[in-house]
Amino acid sequence: MNQHHIDFNMLTVFFFCPQGPVSMELSPPPSGLEAEYETLFTTDSLLFLHELISTFNEEVDEVLRLRMSRKAHLDLSGELPSFLKSTTHIRRDPAWRVLPVPLRLQRRHVDIGDLAPCDTQRFIKALLSPAQGIQVDFDDGNCPTYHNQIKGLHNVLKAVHNQLPDVPHISQAPVLMLRPRAWNMVEHNMMVEGREAPGPLFDFGLLMFHCGNTLFENNSGPFFYLSKVESFMEARLWNKIFVWTQQKLGLPLGCIKATVLIENVLAAFEMEEILYELRDHSAGLNCGIWDYSASFVNKFGHRQAFLLPDRSKYVNMEKRFLRSYMDLLVQTCHRRGALATGGMAALLLPQDALSDSHSRVLAAVTRLKLLEIKAGVDGFMVYDLGLIEPMQKLFKLHTEGDNQLHQLRNDVTVTPDDLLSMPAGGVTLNGLRYNIAVGVLFINAWLAGYGHFFYRGQVEDSATAEISRSQVWQWIRHQTQLEDDSRVVSRRLVTDLTIKVMMDLSARCHSVRPAISALCLFLSAFFSAKQKLNTAADMFLEVVLKRDFPEFITTYLNQDHTFLCSQSCGQVEALDKDTHQSKL
Repeated sequence: MNQHHIDFNMLTVFFFCPQGPVSMELSPPPSGLEAEYETLFTTDSLLFLHELISTFNEEVDEVLRLRMSRKAHLDLSGELPSFLKSTTHIRRDPAWRVLPVPLRLQRRHVDIGDLAPCDTQRFIKALLSPAQGIQVDFDDGNCPTYHNQIKGLHNVLKAVHNQLPDVPHISQAPVLMLRPRAWNMVEHNMMVEGREAPGPLFDFGLLMFHCGNTLFENNSGPFFYLSKVESFMEARLWNKIFVWTQQKLGLPLGCIKATVLIENVLAAFEMEEILYELRDHSAGLNCGIWDYSASFVNKFGHRQAFLLPDRSKYVNMEKRFLRSYMDLLVQTCHRRGALATGGMAALLLPQDALSDSHSRVLAAVTRLKLLEIKAGVDGFMVYDLGLIEPMQKLFKLHTEGDNQLHQLRNDVTVTPDDLLSMPAGGVTLNGLRYNIAVGVLFINAWLAGYGHFFYRGQVEDSATAEISRSQVWQWIRHQTQLEDDSRVVSRRLVTDLTIKVMMDLSARCHSVRPAISALCLFLSAFFSAKQKLNTAADMFLEVVLKRDFPEFITTYLNQDHTFLCSQSCGQVEALDKDTHQSKL
């Protein structure tokens, strides 16, 4: 029998098991979340987390080393990716299929995307909405502060166990598609055997331990999104984790279902293999636009042939490289009996439903999503809850049945050249300024504990920040000329434009006119916000001026002293607060 000793003052948890003593270190609870912390981190859940993480730690390191090795090989050889010769037999075998998904996954035309569950009010609104699913996001749309992770995990637990007020039973609410962090993220607040815990295993382990059985008993899961998978070897690791977890928790094999987000150009060449590795646990594949586009800079950004033009003018899902990627994803999924889903509509509807701007936004979203429906997708995501019903009506108008699995897309033939063809176009001053603003504001949001923000009528998250900073880095690297006036994109130009963008953003803040009684509070908040914005601009310039391309902006920020200090010094306390509470 296991014996244990927990001393939260020492932040160390010791377990004495038949195999010998093991240890974990866990930071104390964030202020105000003591009860949630105690609920999540029970002795049994900590034992489960320890065993899960220690079992797969080395394999997590291995897949990350394989990423680095593959990148180094591409850089040194100058080769381009192609469909793997070693797995030709999998692609040529017409017989295999993924297992059919449960009933609740068969009709998911419209999911809500980028929903950070630490935002309690938005989470409740989503559960009350007519959406078929919710992307419960611990990744792109979430800032992984300790507060946000614990609050978000606890909110999911409450939703699953029907403890949130006035929301439907979990079996009647929109299905929860749980999205743990990607492999590149670590959890700084937990050490297992002297090493920081992998972020995805921390999230996945707690979600499964506290919610897995209840979700299964209510025919509502457990279902997941898997972010930033780059190869079939990473899918194989996830499959092993699923099998191990189901056995440990007494769940039937195959009850966990996962949708893999194909967010990397290398993964686009291994979609069949990824489905094959997860064939007992697959809920299909998902295609997006900005993380996928940014991966071209990540893998080939130093090559002139892969210069990506201004995304705001020349990059959209109608371009050859993105259309081919979506067509291949749909064909691959439907050929194997798997569901294919599209990306998230980031545009926000203006509040006045009768305004011209409201009509324009709705028309723009409708046009883009109709392209995805006609390509054969079985569903997609929206951020704005007001778009759920119009997009569900669009699906009903243009499709029949629960999904489009019958659309086999035999008309499609996609070659490596199709997937690797860069769109024509240049760089505009407006596009450069826009990328700078998005990059700075994303870092600013992270320093405030937010994983996404609103800018120019749409939601921006780590995916759009990723493509924004990637383009600025690449344009500097290749000394690209602006279409407007032939100026070269250089360190000096980007620095000058960043200062101008900062002035514009500060002027917007300064234009707010508070009531006299609130003037002191306003001025304090204004100067605090301005200081944070200046820090964000400095950090953005650090990222885009690096000699070598930082692989993920979230990894870079998650390991940055400024961000870590903003948590440890109490500057990030809650999602709905932006107050500085120094321990001094």
